Amino acid sequence: MRAIVIQRKLELVETELPTPVPQDGEVRLRMAYGGICGSDLHYYHDGEIGAFVIREPLVPGHELAGTVDLDPSGDLTPGTPVTIHPATFGTPEAGIEDRPHLWPNGAYLGSASTWPHTQGGMSEFLVVSKQMIRTLPASLPLRRATLAEPLAVALHAVHIAGDVRGRRVLVSGSGPIGLLAAAAALAAGAGEVVSIDVLPGPLQRARALGVHHTIQVGTDEFPSASFDVVLECTGIAAAINAALDAARRGGIVVQVGIPPNAPLGVNLSPLVTRELQLRGTLRFNDEIGHAIELLDADPRLEQVITHEYAADQAVEAFATATDSESSGKVLISLWP
Repeated sequence: MRAIVIQRKLELVETELPTPVPQDGEVRLRMAYGGICGSDLHYYHDGEIGAFVIREPLVPGHELAGTVDLDPSGDLTPGTPVTIHPATFGTPEAGIEDRPHLWPNGAYLGSASTWPHTQGGMSEFLVVSKQMIRTLPASLPLRRATLAEPLAVALHAVHIAGDVRGRRVLVSGSGPIGLLAAAAALAAGAGEVVSIDVLPGPLQRARALGVHHTIQVGTDEFPSASFDVVLECTGIAAAINAALDAARRGGIVVQVGIPPNAPLGVNLSPLVTRELQLRGTLRFNDEIGHAIELLDADPRLEQVITHEYAADQAVEAFATATDSESSGKVLISLWP
């Protein structure tokens, strides 16, 4: 089968790999689309993300949609449209029994966090455990369904924030996750959603999704101590500082973007003087079902996708995905 492979830093190739054969409890999928995530970009540009270093060729991709190719059990008919929950949960741990995404020793598609690496889905075929498959309604196009995984991340962040109905929500960063976080807050009934970014292109995309206001850093006035909830989606120290400054007394700041695994210059004074709550969020539990429902109900969400490339243009696709002014979510069409 054909596959897109990151051989090492800045080396991305199309190559032939053995076509996988499903075993008991597994299903082989024919992949249609793969979305380029920030972690994919780090693996390509840096050869690593945080402590996870590429030590063998890695097929990227965990934002996926496709169709059933072969189910040995016969439960799923060939051609059934699906997306994938990309996590394999690890060892249950006391105190977090209801949050399997936090259990240690888990794995995620397209990740160098395990050895051997957990290969992703930017390939012609992919074999996964049947429990990772989520069937799609016939009314939901595969292209839009590729957003299910990142939208689930956004929905989980809103869940971590708590009840946002009627509340003022600031979304820091208007890349794909920031855009979907804004959409998730709107869907959850937020009274006002404001998106902020340093660039005009992402803010234009946020307005197209229906946010109430946008703020361009360095151009527009930045409101201090104004928001009930802040969803910080960049992981950049300056943006974290601004997020803490933007939260009102007793407000909640949810850190969605992953900061570097290093000491950062962050001003925590507002955390104390305003009695803020700073909450972390990691990937998602099983919000992907809700994500599928929202994507099916709201075609506007497909506007988050700005570019689509054929598999033989993968290098160009990765280059476009690094340009946050012109691109939102970039998809690769996997040998239709």
